[in-house]
Amino acid sequence: MREAPEQVAERVLAGLADWVWDGETVPVPVEHIADTSFGLFVRDVEDLTVAPGVPDMPGATGLSGLLLPSLAEIWVNAAEARDWPPRRRFTIGHELGHWCMHRGGRPIWCRSHAVDPEDRARSAYPREESEANEFAAALLMPAPLVKRHYERLRRRDPDGCFEQLCRIFGTSGAAMSRRLRQVV
Repeated sequence: MREAPEQVAERVLAGLADWVWDGETVPVPVEHIADTSFGLFVRDVEDLTVAPGVPDMPGATGLSGLLLPSLAEIWVNAAEARDWPPRRRFTIGHELGHWCMHRGGRPIWCRSHAVDPEDRARSAYPREESEANEFAAALLMPAPLVKRHYERLRRRDPDGCFEQLCRIFGTSGAAMSRRLRQVV
């Protein structure tokens, strides 16, 4: 039986050296984790269609990220990274999820809509894409920390709580909203 994405992310976070992540500081340093703990180089690339193994398909320019296992690299859409830093963090977490749960020798490419927490038709995705999204959410927004910060901020500033959570965790509103429904 396959381990649930939430459990895989919890295991990854629990296994990190203290100097990589102390288990408390947010935002979780996803790029540092990918690099230091998994040996994955994160590269911002303007044209992801030049990556080895990317199929010639219509709309390939809409790729958000790629996992290239043979190179031990995660490629991130540079334009998206510049325009939306939370998307970059989520994409890195998503690709790290593929590395931890689905890695084979083949490249894994993820279209923008597959790593977009705002997309409501998530059930139409292949199982691996949904699992990678769940892993990314659990990695970037560990349940105990989300609960703790939510309770603290809700008491102090109920009207600004949500925006503060997004800023503290370095995530989009859509990703935080989904995560809050799961853990609070």
